[in-house]
Amino acid sequence: MAEDFPSIISKAVENSTRKLQDDLFTLRAENNSIRIEAERVSQWESSKEMFDTLEVTHEGTNDVKRARKYTLIQEYEMFRMLKGESIADVQKRFTHIVNHLMILGKVFDKKELNMKILKCLDRSW
Repeated sequence: MAEDFPSIISKAVENSTRKLQDDLFTLRAENNSIRIEAERVSQWESSKEMFDTLEVTHEGTNDVKRARKYTLIQEYEMFRMLKGESIADVQKRFTHIVNHLMILGKVFDKKELNMKILKCLDRSW
């Protein structure tokens, strides 16, 4: 049985209201983040000082980046499919590690990535 017009309108209004509430929540979160960043750099006089502060805050110092890169390289080298893990979950974990390594400057050959993922799969695959 087809729905009547008032119920269709009611559902559309409900969906629109929910979407607007989600958008408002996101907007408030973004505004809060911007305010926090502005407070963090407001004490500096030059844009260079502001940039350096934000860079260290969000990316870390070179020592932090280097340590993170070595940790991720070790995770990459030791990467194996976990018992009972789905192929989608394996791909998700692998992609996460590779993407973060690429952000930190590691370069991969497609062939290398393909071989790595094939070697890490469970024997059932």
